[in-house]
Amino acid sequence: MPRRWLRRVLPDVEKYRDTAVARFLGPRFFHPALWHLNRRSVAGAFAIGLFCGLIPGPLQMLGAAIGAVWLKRNLPVALITTLYTNPVTIIPLYVIAYQIGAFVLGDGHVMPPAPQLAGVSPARWADMLFAWSAALGKPVLLGVPLLAALLAACGYLVVHAVWGAYLRWTWHRRTRVRRRGLIDSENP
Repeated sequence: MPRRWLRRVLPDVEKYRDTAVARFLGPRFFHPALWHLNRRSVAGAFAIGLFCGLIPGPLQMLGAAIGAVWLKRNLPVALITTLYTNPVTIIPLYVIAYQIGAFVLGDGHVMPPAPQLAGVSPARWADMLFAWSAALGKPVLLGVPLLAALLAACGYLVVHAVWGAYLRWTWHRRTRVRRRGLIDSENP
């Protein structure tokens, strides 16, 4: 099921062979490992996508693409996985990253309260936001890579385990069907 489902939802590499972007990227873009669907490739790509999803700004997919090409893991899965960060999830993720960073630093860091911007002039507004962002500094700078590594490791293990459990389930199901077919054919 994972491979069959993924083949159905992921793009076909042959559609992109004759595009200008593909010619620009060259043959490395069409390496079979970047499009192969197996447990190792998909789990690795999922981990790459989870790690790169916490890269700030529009560089998430670029980082995931570079990581997938460099490590030869499934490119579409790595790109799609970065989409777990969005305007709704990024703030809680960065709060968690701050808490992880503060815990590791251990200096009793307390997250500064967000500035109250109601009724403040725009010039003062920018100064207040900059000061608040600077106050988040060290814990966030340490917490984001730690959270990204933790998410990547957990994601890799979960995909690997789920894929393996599915393979074992289908193997046992196939064995039961074969046994049932042998038993039915022996008793006419």
